[in-house]
Amino acid sequence: MLLIGNGRVITRNSQQPYLENGCVLIKDNIIMDIGPTLAMKATYQDIDFMDVQGKVIMPGLINTHMHLYSTFARGMTLQTASPQNFLEILEGLWWKLDKMLTLEDVYYSALAILVDLIKSGTTTIFDHHASPGAVPESLFRLAEAAKLAGIRACLCYEVSDRDGVSVCNQGIEENRQFIKACQENDDSMVQGLFGLHASFTLSDDTLLKCANAVAGLETGFHVHAAEGLADAMHAEQTFGKRLIQRFADFAVLGPKTIAAHCVHVNKTDMDLLAKSQTNVVHNPESNMGNAVGCAPVLAMVQQGIRVGLGTDGYTTDMFESLKAANLIHKHQQANPSIGSREVSHMLFTANSQIATMTFRKKIGSLEAGALADLVVIDYDPPTPMTTDNIDSHILFGMSGRAVDSTMVNGQFLLKEGQLTELDEAKIKAKARELAAKMWKRI
Repeated sequence: MLLIGNGRVITRNSQQPYLENGCVLIKDNIIMDIGPTLAMKATYQDIDFMDVQGKVIMPGLINTHMHLYSTFARGMTLQTASPQNFLEILEGLWWKLDKMLTLEDVYYSALAILVDLIKSGTTTIFDHHASPGAVPESLFRLAEAAKLAGIRACLCYEVSDRDGVSVCNQGIEENRQFIKACQENDDSMVQGLFGLHASFTLSDDTLLKCANAVAGLETGFHVHAAEGLADAMHAEQTFGKRLIQRFADFAVLGPKTIAAHCVHVNKTDMDLLAKSQTNVVHNPESNMGNAVGCAPVLAMVQQGIRVGLGTDGYTTDMFESLKAANLIHKHQQANPSIGSREVSHMLFTANSQIATMTFRKKIGSLEAGALADLVVIDYDPPTPMTTDNIDSHILFGMSGRAVDSTMVNGQFLLKEGQLTELDEAKIKAKARELAAKMWKRI
């Protein structure tokens, strides 16, 4: 057992949200107890004690929409010199890059960015993968990387028609085999969802095949939904219906499904999302970077839709995504009084609920019985920190660069600034070597 204490403890548990000088007791991979440091040390004697010296102890961060394979795009020149819309970005960069990935590229691009995720305090990710030239075993290779790194991961392969029938069928089978393997192992570290790319790259026949393939697997889908305007328009022009309605017709929506983005949705779409209890994931920095618009997620929250927060591979720092989400909605609606409460709920409550449902264990809260995923933040508040102003301190005072220690499933992956499981220099060197070779192939 281990006591981690003498820190400002933010629990995200409404029954005991904050302890000015708190301590967490961990046994194996479970949180056993939380309380004031002096009382805990008196109760649990002769147990190893980690003194965080006033730093903040809080739950590990959860990223509910990530693209590990995007790592090798960093620094790569767009093949379309001056893309004018999102489709040109897809065609000029992402659809050229993903075709060139080998299984070795998949593995090392994942490991390289998992290092950064650990160092910025992320302990659970929901990844959405594509490698049309290396589909079979790709999710299993990602799982190997996640297990080596020690991060909790939910993985899927994005099925699409854009690379032909054979690759499409391989994607369906990869999802099916991986989900079955995860369920047979009943692993709280790795799980699977059934990945779909987006409506505009999926025919009715393919959606029907995916619906049939997922039958009996007791899982949900992970899909890009109405990210770009062209995606939403394509559904209406080609199929004569709204995109969200199309997904509803093929049983894609549901309480286990993640619909990423949902930028171009209206009130009718939101009604369907709410009625089906589909999870929406907001990715503010990616949406701004791709100039696709601002998702109406505040309206979704008001309508009772569970809205989580992700990065879409744009960053590894969930603190950064939190800050961007706060700002974009204030700016979009020209109202400085909105955004803060809602985006904190997305990151700390909705993401926790999505992860807890997916892994079937309590994740994202420091409380007895929850999985021992936590981070220690080197933050010394310049003003009093209280139960009422925790979110303000997080939003305006903390960042991924201030992460001192990261624990997942009771194991330190980063301790006092040092990685415990991974050789960062070796991984990054291999990643650079493979990325350079891949760029030449493109």
